[in-house]
Amino acid sequence: MTTRIVIIGGGPAGHSAATYGARLGAEIVLIERDVLGGAAHLWDCIPSKAMIATGGALSFLARSEGMGLEQVSPHIDLDGVRERLSGIEAKLTNSTNRVLESQKVRIVDGIGTLLGPNLVRATTPDGEHEDFEADYIVLCTGSRPRLPDWAAVDGDRILSTRDAYPPKQLPEHLVVVGSGVTGVEFVHMFRSFGSEVTLLVSRQQVLPAKDPEVAAALEDDFIRRGVNLMKGARSTGIERTESGVIVHAEDGRHAEGSHALLAIGSIPNSESLGLENVGIETDGGYVTVDHHCRSAVPHIYAAGDLSGRLPLSSVASMQGRKIAEHAMGMHDLPHRHLDYDKAASAIFTEPEIADVGLAEADAFAEGRKIRVTKVPFSVSAKALINNDSRGFVKIVSDPATGVVLGGSIVGRHAAELISVLALAVTAGLTVTDLVESLFVHPALAEVLGEAAE
Repeated sequence: MTTRIVIIGGGPAGHSAATYGARLGAEIVLIERDVLGGAAHLWDCIPSKAMIATGGALSFLARSEGMGLEQVSPHIDLDGVRERLSGIEAKLTNSTNRVLESQKVRIVDGIGTLLGPNLVRATTPDGEHEDFEADYIVLCTGSRPRLPDWAAVDGDRILSTRDAYPPKQLPEHLVVVGSGVTGVEFVHMFRSFGSEVTLLVSRQQVLPAKDPEVAAALEDDFIRRGVNLMKGARSTGIERTESGVIVHAEDGRHAEGSHALLAIGSIPNSESLGLENVGIETDGGYVTVDHHCRSAVPHIYAAGDLSGRLPLSSVASMQGRKIAEHAMGMHDLPHRHLDYDKAASAIFTEPEIADVGLAEADAFAEGRKIRVTKVPFSVSAKALINNDSRGFVKIVSDPATGVVLGGSIVGRHAAELISVLALAVTAGLTVTDLVESLFVHPALAEVLGEAAE
């Protein structure tokens, strides 16, 4: 008998669950109300990285004089940027659609709602509905930007993150509220575009969840580039003026600018799923799951942002794959659970920041004995060739066994280089394994070997 899997949400988790489920012989129905590929993925992640790439090109040209080239001064073409983003989204969506259709996944345009433990209703944009019986159900409806009551987002002067890809006009002076990953990426992006930027930091360092040394490196670069950092400034309100905005902080300080951008997290899209119809409770809107991504109802899974785990596309994709394998009985075979502590992540600022595994500060907080080695990119011939020697590689290892436990990279192409350390952490490799690897010369990756010595 064919296994029937109904998936609500076509983002990285839903697409992956559908793809692997179909390969394993399941009959798949995928219900998506916005865009195949995922709204958070295609309307947040991809556009921001594409705009950052444009800003990176500007930054590279600004450094061109140091590489024997005459200085040039290009200008931002917002219409061109907008067209480029639309083209990238269309290509990715079409690619996703082709893959799913080739695997005979039925794609339904509509909103999915649970009517019962094994029954899902899809309501189309024209109000029609169709019901689907399911042996397994996968919920992966993603998230949306969190908008506080004290900020009247208008998409004009007061922006959510989704209003800024790109904004209607380039801000003369942007005030960014939120100093987490999304916030610092916007600071970098718009400063690269030439906007004056003020960042309100509610605590005493940007990226409060990251290694303090890593955060300090980014702060130093922001200050060097003229970013105004207001630390310890928790925002409480935004006032529209004739010419711009004023963002008020809890301690009485304020920041004035032409535009304000809110980057203060996200909230899960769980309110219209009908969870109450099947007895699934949420914690802050997130569905609680076990290590198989199962909810309180064992045959109903949750993945991606909705699961409340790491909000990364890579994690969502792997969750989707693991769900498909589990639903199709592969958990009876040798099966590795998804280890969130070994997920690599990156922040696409300049310099880039990436990390994986155990952080130095967390190890000390836990009282664990570790060995920490750090090497700056200034020792790298390739960094000098690139005219960009900012940053460093830091590796955390077990002093007794040499096993690589984690690491951080600040510098050019950190998001690519962290893959080496991610593999080492996942596979239990040692620093000796890295030292004895024959890296390309000249290459930035050589610094990984030097940091492992």
